[in-house]
Amino acid sequence: MIRGIVLKRTFLALMLVVPLFAADDITERARRIQSEVIGIDSHIDTLQRVLMEHVDLGQKLPDGEVDLPRLREGGMHAPFFALWVPTFYKGSEAVRRTLDLRDAMQSVLDRYPDRIELATTAADVERIVRAHKIAAVLTIEGGHQIADDLAVLRMYQRMGIRSMTLTHFRNNDWADSSTDKPQHNGLTEFGKEVVHEMNRIGMIVDVSHVSDKTFYAALAASTKPVIASHSSCRALSSLPRNMTDDMLRALAKNGGVVGINFGGGFLSQKEADVTLRDINRIGGSEPNLTGKELDDYTTKMHIHDNWAHPKPTTANLDDVVAHVDRVVKIAGIDHVGIGSDFDGIAEVPIGLEDESKMPALTAALLKKGYSEADIKKIMGGNTLRVMREVVGK
Repeated sequence: MIRGIVLKRTFLALMLVVPLFAADDITERARRIQSEVIGIDSHIDTLQRVLMEHVDLGQKLPDGEVDLPRLREGGMHAPFFALWVPTFYKGSEAVRRTLDLRDAMQSVLDRYPDRIELATTAADVERIVRAHKIAAVLTIEGGHQIADDLAVLRMYQRMGIRSMTLTHFRNNDWADSSTDKPQHNGLTEFGKEVVHEMNRIGMIVDVSHVSDKTFYAALAASTKPVIASHSSCRALSSLPRNMTDDMLRALAKNGGVVGINFGGGFLSQKEADVTLRDINRIGGSEPNLTGKELDDYTTKMHIHDNWAHPKPTTANLDDVVAHVDRVVKIAGIDHVGIGSDFDGIAEVPIGLEDESKMPALTAALLKKGYSEADIKKIMGGNTLRVMREVVGK
């Protein structure tokens, strides 16, 4: 009898210990996988902080979501740094602000050459990551930043910029935004020329922020795969910035990739209305200013919106996994990636508060049954394939 009681207690103790070991094993496996992935986040807004707050990305910052230590810790080795210029910068002012952001990026590259390097090709990304450095890919977030001039677009490409979002919160002169009233029925003829020229010079067409008609027009005009760098699934959260199932199918046919956005409203319907109100408020700003006065206004708005301290949210890690699952179900495993929108979203998901937490997502995907090969596609392989096909190297 005593022996039976001892055996029973031993069995119960083992039942309690084994799940702990299993959980620890998944955590360690996730960290190993994350250290091996390319680690592409196809959209972060951190350069705004460098330009306006003068933060030092070489240090682990007490706020915000991205810096070099947290990128390394999270295994996100190849972030796409967005050079975002608000749509109230018009014409030459938008070009000037873009150059200011490019200069801010250069200050980081020059200060930490042993830790971060500009990547302009897929081969660059692979080489830099193998050297245990961060591979910085540069993007433009809004077609208004070319000031309706293909020569400006070409000069951006020569400065190492490899992607452009066709619109931002508001329409520009040649493309409709998802958060503005339709004006161009998608793309104008010049808008199609922009897509053709991006294909020709090796810049990735980014369809996040565009209206549904612009999305389909861009796919029809492009001979290369496109990306939706920071969008999620409208079937799970009906934000106009998210993609419908039909759009996901069309993106898969094009060979493109959608990077899942971590913003609360992009992940959870409970948050979507608040996010849309924020978008309309920010996109509706139209100050009649230029030069330093305009820059000072933008800095005040940036400080007021306080992106470095996200508000509480109901969205969590499971919501991110649900959006990944949805894309895989509708478009397939080859067409999903990560596009967190870190440092540019008002709410971050519980469990994925910054770049250092990305192994938690890998662990969650392992628990859902995703293979290591699948996870490596999600964590950069798919987006790297698009970069290789578009840039040509």
